Amino acid sequence: MKPEHKPCPPPEVLEYYASFSEESRREHGIFQLEFVRSKEILTRVLPSPPARVIDVGGAAGAYSFWLAAQGYEVHLVDASPRLVEVARKQNTVSDSPLASMSAADARNLPQDDGCAEVILLMGPLYHLILEEDRRTALQEALRVLTVEGTIVAAAISRYVSALDGLVRKLLLDSRFVEIRDRDLADGQHRNETGNPEYFTTAYFHCPEDLCSEMEAAGFTHVKVFGVEGPGWMLQDFDSRWIDPLMRRDLVDVARALESEPSVIGVSAHLLAISRKPE
Repeated sequence: MKPEHKPCPPPEVLEYYASFSEESRREHGIFQLEFVRSKEILTRVLPSPPARVIDVGGAAGAYSFWLAAQGYEVHLVDASPRLVEVARKQNTVSDSPLASMSAADARNLPQDDGCAEVILLMGPLYHLILEEDRRTALQEALRVLTVEGTIVAAAISRYVSALDGLVRKLLLDSRFVEIRDRDLADGQHRNETGNPEYFTTAYFHCPEDLCSEMEAAGFTHVKVFGVEGPGWMLQDFDSRWIDPLMRRDLVDVARALESEPSVIGVSAHLLAISRKPE
């Protein structure tokens, strides 16, 4: 049974994605490492195609179109009408079109019970500030999954602002220091500076808290991976990334450290993997 309708994420989040070029983010800078590593992990944990995938919070379809090209039946869902429209336009010229695209809330999915072998939550947990809302989104994923279906849920690390601030010397901005300190205290990321480089309203997870939230929603045997490792913090990242040997080193180190509990939180992004229990 589907839950009653709930409001969308905070308006400032929708406003952020109405203007921020999320559709091209993974083509630049450190986000390239995030994209390569996330795809690498997905390749290891997803069932073989053809399987039905619901890409919740899929934005303009970076992962959706990649998976469709591999033979998956992909349905994209995102809370941003602008990004869904970008995906629709791309879909008209794609050699591997998506099965459907819809603007909807992760807490109230349009899909039927038990209809998908895979649910991707590659963004919604960032912007559901209340724990009860994140639990609702996870339980919606549980509802839509088939028995033993796979969920991949992304989160932003609790420590990303502190580490980014060190690298970019952002302590010189007292407003950023306030943001950083609150992130570390309770994970509640609030950017009231007007500077889009400081992101938008979000919740940042500790690795163990992400695991606990997944388990509280009904998932079992949860594994949490660090995506980027420490490489995203390097000030010469761009020059390393264009060098094939240095790029391989960045990816190899991230992979080697992805499951090491003492350093998982150093990654900017986390991925939690689990399956719907019988």
